[in-house]
Amino acid sequence: MKQLCLLLLTTLGLITARATRISGVVKDDKGNALPYASILVKGSTRGVTANNEGKYFLDLSPGDYTLVCQYVGYAREEKKIRVREEALVVNFQLALQQLSMGEVVVRPGGEDPAYEIIRHAIKKRKDYQSPLDSFTCEAYIKTLIKSRKVPKRILGQKIDEKDKKEMGVDSAGKGILFLSESLTKLSYKKPGKVKLEVLSGRESGSNGYGFTIPTFVNFYDNNVYVLAQQLNPRGFVSPIAESAFHYYRYKYLGSFWEDGKEVNKIQVIPRRKYEPLFSGTINITEGDWRIHSLDLLLLKESQLEILDTLSIRQIHAPIGKNGGDVWQVKDQVVYFTFSIMGFDAVGNFLNVYNNYDVAPRWRKKWFNNVFMKFDTAANKKTRAYWDSIRPLPLEPEEVTNYIIRDSIYQSGLDSLGSRRNRDSLLKKQGHITLLQVASTGINRSNFKQPSPFRWSMEPLLSNIEYNTVEGLNANIDGALSKSFDKGARVITLWPHIRYGFHNTRLNAWGTLSWDRRSFIGDGEDFSSTRQSWSVSGGRRVLQFNQDNPISEYVNGLYTLFFRRNYMKIYESWFGRLDYNVRMDNGMVIKANAAYEDRLPINNTTDYSLVHYNNGRDFTPNYPYEKLTAQFPRHQAVLTGVEVQYQPGQRYIEFPRRKIPVGSKYPTFSLMYQKGWNGVLGSNVNFDKWQFSVWDNVNLRLKGMLRYRLGIGGFLNDRSVFIQDYQHFSGNQTFIANQYMNGFQLAPYYANSTTSALYATGHIEQHFNGMLTNKIPLFRRLNWYLVAGANAFYVNGDNNYTEVFGGLENIFKLFRVDVVASYINGRYGQTGVRVGMGGLLGSGLRGRGR
Repeated sequence: MKQLCLLLLTTLGLITARATRISGVVKDDKGNALPYASILVKGSTRGVTANNEGKYFLDLSPGDYTLVCQYVGYAREEKKIRVREEALVVNFQLALQQLSMGEVVVRPGGEDPAYEIIRHAIKKRKDYQSPLDSFTCEAYIKTLIKSRKVPKRILGQKIDEKDKKEMGVDSAGKGILFLSESLTKLSYKKPGKVKLEVLSGRESGSNGYGFTIPTFVNFYDNNVYVLAQQLNPRGFVSPIAESAFHYYRYKYLGSFWEDGKEVNKIQVIPRRKYEPLFSGTINITEGDWRIHSLDLLLLKESQLEILDTLSIRQIHAPIGKNGGDVWQVKDQVVYFTFSIMGFDAVGNFLNVYNNYDVAPRWRKKWFNNVFMKFDTAANKKTRAYWDSIRPLPLEPEEVTNYIIRDSIYQSGLDSLGSRRNRDSLLKKQGHITLLQVASTGINRSNFKQPSPFRWSMEPLLSNIEYNTVEGLNANIDGALSKSFDKGARVITLWPHIRYGFHNTRLNAWGTLSWDRRSFIGDGEDFSSTRQSWSVSGGRRVLQFNQDNPISEYVNGLYTLFFRRNYMKIYESWFGRLDYNVRMDNGMVIKANAAYEDRLPINNTTDYSLVHYNNGRDFTPNYPYEKLTAQFPRHQAVLTGVEVQYQPGQRYIEFPRRKIPVGSKYPTFSLMYQKGWNGVLGSNVNFDKWQFSVWDNVNLRLKGMLRYRLGIGGFLNDRSVFIQDYQHFSGNQTFIANQYMNGFQLAPYYANSTTSALYATGHIEQHFNGMLTNKIPLFRRLNWYLVAGANAFYVNGDNNYTEVFGGLENIFKLFRVDVVASYINGRYGQTGVRVGMGGLLGSGLRGRGR
């Protein structure tokens, strides 16, 4: 067997050795390089792309070939070559495409012939949208981001020469910020089944995989995303969409002939500014009306977010053995520029598609819930491997970047476990300063590999609050963690200390958690499960509604400046055990058991910075809307379980790790909680349940619809204290609370219930630029409309509805709503709420469950 393997390897080596390298450069008729020109082997699916300097190379076995060189806007050139054992240099010089108007006559006031061509293309759109029942191909992806300018400071921190070196830029702030390559195999099967296999990936100065997802932009779709949904959540309208004439104007520029086929060049012109539309040119073949190539542009006026400009260039080519009826994207280049926080950068994503197989065979159950799978050796390939599979030569600057940054990275790895390196890292952490303790926080590590110990402490100043029970209170929050098995297991201790200066009360509690990622099986049967155990106990302060409808910080502001003490709290001696598990099938199970000794606490101060002439008084420290006096001290033993499930959950599978990437279906949740009477002196006796469903529905041009619906109640309410009521998270401040799980104008506890049945509903429509893009001047702001309603129903005497409309994406961060409430069917009040919402604000706020 050993001799047979050696023979096979030797044979393969001889076959490889017989391949001859063809190289050259692609220029225009003035001698300028044509970056990323496409070079194809006629009659095959093989091809390469020139680099930014117009240089290319291609390895071919001996024989006769015809090379085809293409570049959008230039006449393609063919050259017949005979490949022997000697290397060949084959240069191309492309002339600008000469367009002919032929017999086309455009009369004044008459319809431009481009419209008839586009009508034909729209009619054929569905035929070409997904012409194959199945196929596979390989996508080479190269991502390059280069800095043109670096700010002197970012977020107040000075950027010195050492920082610039780590970023990969020179003293002038110019250089490569990010460089990666990957080779991914794409498998497709109707209807809409896709699987990606990352065969290899590398990232300069890292052991990361780089950018590995092919950016297939299909202009036969009505609405397309380019690179990422965040660039415009509405997507962009294709120039040949069903409704394209509503969005675009067209101009016939002429035609040219290629391979015996006439190709029409059409200029694409947006009808309106501040719509998600392209501009540029699209080439459509005569007779079969398919896309031949395109060169399209997006600007800020196209409602482009994050980036300043983005252009996309595609060349389509036949992939059949005889150059047949099926055309696909052969190569695609996306260029972009952006300027943010003082950084000015340019970049491109190059995708080269090769080795199409239109009759693939897959193993049984190949298309499963794993959307993307990384080869175990994907990021361990040698330089020789990359030189052998790369369809274009690297530029000198890129070669240098790989050498220098990879060397620095490897040097860091080699010294990672050394005593000298540890001492250097420990020294770099510096001494703990008063500034860190007070305002920036502390983060420390002992840097012992492979199982480091870390500890941290939050800054004291950010944990000082004020309320009428404790007066000024200070909190010390920290974390101590130790990882094992390269992070597969982590044990963490979270200690908390809280002291109230006015009631002189010290509370202390802690949580100890054990997180574990386990693996089952191998190969296609591989699965991973994340489990977490935690035990906590001590004495702490809690809000009666443990969903915390008002933050301590906001309550402190209202207490000091408006004499409103909305937050109601109690003390609890407690012990609690939690278990959480997330499984491969999209199911999450949460279980808990807790003991509480609940103690009432009362106001001890009525101090505020502002006083009112009408003698505004603070309210008692209990939900006075439901209670006539403070609740009695009592004990509670509680158990609970919640099951969440999202059907169709899909995953990205890394070696020994899986991460969920979502599903097209909503998430369902069922929760049950039991209050046990008589156990450990427990005074409670109830059974409580809740069922919820929520989802975000992408309506593309019409925006995003978000909803959350719930139903629940008490099966048994023999002994229920106010802490265990069903609370509807209200809000009586101008700072918005949870958008998809709260009520912006409702009182905090007036509607709390132990009813056998209740229902809740939250719905929001995010227009994402629809409608506001029709308002002159205002549309330049990219502020988006949002509207919706929140409601709950208990019975005819306890129901509530609020409707709202507002603007979000204000400075990319904020959202402002005008809200009107209706209590038991009658108008209540109107108010304004300010919160986080938009491109950046939604991420900072987090997604409400």
